[in-house]
Amino acid sequence: MATVKSSFLDKVLGRIGRLDAEGLQTVVQRLARERSFLETLFNTIEDGVLVADENGRVIYFNQAVTQLIGLQADEAELHISKILPEINWENISRADRAGGAHVTRHEFEIFYPRERFLRLYAAPLDGEAKGSSGVALILHDATEARQKTFEAIESERVQALTLLAASVAHEIGNPLNALHIHLQLMEREVKKLRRDAGDVMRDGKKSSRSSQLAEADEVGKKLETYLDVAKGEINRLDYIVTQFLGAIRPAPLQPKIFSLNEVAEKTLELLRPEIENRGITIKTKLARGLTATPIDATQLQQVLVNLVKNAAQSMTMGGTLTLQTGENNDGVWVSVADTGGGIPQEQINRIFEPFYTTKKKGSGLGLMIVQRIVRAHNGRIELESNVGKGTTFRVWLPLHERKPRLLENKI
Repeated sequence: MATVKSSFLDKVLGRIGRLDAEGLQTVVQRLARERSFLETLFNTIEDGVLVADENGRVIYFNQAVTQLIGLQADEAELHISKILPEINWENISRADRAGGAHVTRHEFEIFYPRERFLRLYAAPLDGEAKGSSGVALILHDATEARQKTFEAIESERVQALTLLAASVAHEIGNPLNALHIHLQLMEREVKKLRRDAGDVMRDGKKSSRSSQLAEADEVGKKLETYLDVAKGEINRLDYIVTQFLGAIRPAPLQPKIFSLNEVAEKTLELLRPEIENRGITIKTKLARGLTATPIDATQLQQVLVNLVKNAAQSMTMGGTLTLQTGENNDGVWVSVADTGGGIPQEQINRIFEPFYTTKKKGSGLGLMIVQRIVRAHNGRIELESNVGKGTTFRVWLPLHERKPRLLENKI
């Protein structure tokens, strides 16, 4: 591929030996204007542009590099491996020495000045000859694109689950109903046998059947215990199926202007007996005059029920559960905080995955439902957790109308 060169430079280099002082001054001014133009151009693009010489020292970078990786002007001349330790300079420089228009592509994450996912493209400055004068590195912020990819994958996963929902409801739901009905019939017959045996024994008439009736009464007690366990497990399976269907076949939002404070209070009123039975202290910090916003109060109560139950279950006995609300110019929020064991870092990344749970009898669908409802409200969820100290879930919801930012009066 032919390299495109500046026609102006071609003309100047061809006759530079014949230029007088005035001509050289004109050339320098022209080059200064072109340099200024190129610098302005590079500083307006969003991608970061770095230039490293053949030894790997950075000799140029644009403003986007400062925004992406925090590189400052006084850090020029540093080796590229110190600025971007995630890349392999040896591989890049080897491709540079090999000549040609070879482009190296690399992807990595950075955590300063903020967590981002970057794509790097590196190519020799001179693609025609071996031993080029350096390497150009382009840094592209692919964080949003990556997030959209993850969301698309998650959406496809949910769609696949939706296709299974009908068959799950039919294949599991109907047999569960049949089992539940027959267990009730068995329980009724066992109670009848125990009642008949008790009547005979209360008559006080000794007979050869007395011992048999006593034994039958004891067996009846055991059967009732077993039936209670079986009914409990069937109810649990029915709850899982119901949650599964609720997660993948969501009801449409019916938003009305409502206050998050009211949703929080109703949730606590519903769950207070269960929470206090665990010896947990409840603290509420509801913001006064919280702006009402368009929400589906029923579905948001479902969000808080899941979060509050999770918080309560994370604390074995005792502890403090804090429910708080607030707002700023961007939206209103409600948070649920506990003083439980916290969530390890390796589990935080999977906490919203369907069917992933840290509970022995959990379905792994509660937080999936929470995330779906919050997203349907165009909101977001923030999670903070410290192992051994506790966890805080904060749900942000947009205001109906954004408040204007007022300039401070410094007079």
